[in-house]
Amino acid sequence: MANTPQSKKRARQNEARYAVNKARRSRIRTFLRKVEEAISSGDQAAASEALRSAQPEIARGVTKGVLHKNTAARKMSRLSSRVKALSA
Repeated sequence: MANTPQSKKRARQNEARYAVNKARRSRIRTFLRKVEEAISSGDQAAASEALRSAQPEIARGVTKGVLHKNTAARKMSRLSSRVKALSA
C-alpha cells in the first residue's frame, strides 16, 4: 500500500492513466472488429471504408503510447492486404 504522499499521488495518476488507456484500447479494437466483420461479409467497399476509418485510430494509439509502432504497422499492413485480396 502507498504510504508517502508522493506514492499516493502516483497511485492516483496510474489509475487515471489506466482508465484512459483502457478506453483507447477498446476503441481501437472496436474499429478493428468493424474491419474484420466487413472482410468476413465479403463486401470490399465496406471493408475499405472501415479500414480507412480504422487507420487514423490505430496511428493515434501509437502516438498515445497504447500500441507499439511496429504492432500498429503490422496490423494495418495485414488488414489492408486482406481488404485488397477481396477484390481478386
